[in-house]
Amino acid sequence: MATVLFYQKPGCGTNARQIRALEAAGHQVIAKSLLTEPWTAKDLQAFFGETPFMSWFNPAAPRIKSGEVKPAEIGAAGAIALMLEDPLLIRRPLIEADGTRCAGFDREPVLSLLGGTRSDLDGCTRPEVMPHCAES
Repeated sequence: MATVLFYQKPGCGTNARQIRALEAAGHQVIAKSLLTEPWTAKDLQAFFGETPFMSWFNPAAPRIKSGEVKPAEIGAAGAIALMLEDPLLIRRPLIEADGTRCAGFDREPVLSLLGGTRSDLDGCTRPEVMPHCAES
C-alpha cells in the first residue's frame, strides 16, 4: 500500500473516480485542491519531468478551448508561468507516490499503483460536459 498525494479539482467527477480506483487498489489517498495549492515553478515542474510541455496542459481548460491560450506557441517556461497564474490550465490530477510524480492518470506511478494495467480513467469521462469539468 502506498500513500498517494492526489491534487485534484474539487468536484470533478473524473478525479473522484480516479481516487476510488486508487483506494480500491489498496492505497491511502490524500486529496488536495490543485486550485488552492501554493505552487512554485520548481514544485510544479517536478510533476512534468521530461514529458513534452504540450502534455502539461488540461485541454478542457476554458482558456485553451476558447483559443486564448495556445500551448504550441508558449514554450516550457511560459507554460509554467501561465499555470502558476491559472491552475485550471494544469493537466490533472497531479500525483505523488513513493517519491515519483506525474501529471495525468496514464503514466507512472499510476500504472504501478493500479497493478501495471493501463488506466481508462485519464481525461474527462463526460465529453458532453467537458467544458464544465474545466471550470472553477
